[in-house]
Amino acid sequence: MTHAAPASGGTRGTLSIRRAHARNRMVRPVHTPDVFDERVHRIARVAIPVALGLVYGYWAAANRRAGGPITGWNILFGFMTALAFIVLCLAVATWAPLLKRELHSGVKSAFAGASIGFLYSQSGDSVLRSAVLGLLVGAAIYVVFFYRYYTREDAEGNRVR
Repeated sequence: MTHAAPASGGTRGTLSIRRAHARNRMVRPVHTPDVFDERVHRIARVAIPVALGLVYGYWAAANRRAGGPITGWNILFGFMTALAFIVLCLAVATWAPLLKRELHSGVKSAFAGASIGFLYSQSGDSVLRSAVLGLLVGAAIYVVFFYRYYTREDAEGNRVR
């Protein structure tokens, strides 16, 4: 005769879940495992904004020179832009989660909209066009972030899921 192969964890877990459902108890949802330790998360909190800032600075400098030769001033502009982006990104990532969900969404979307608007303004188009693009991007990101925080937090800002 053939028998089913035992699943990992045996049948104890399955039976206890069935019994818990039978008694109408709340069962904890299964979360994905955290593969990285706290040290990796600490490094990533700084490394990701630095990497994004370097890409942003290079992109702004490339937009500003419009395909022309790379100069010392262009390199300085790229590094200063990257430094400003990194500092602002770290500030937003540190203090925005402390705000209520409306302001939390607003701060992050304002940062994203201003970043895109500034990047577009370096290409030489009008300031009005850059501001409109920044506002449109910021508004779209605000809607996405607000929906995300609204569905995952209660009114006091406590995480539901």
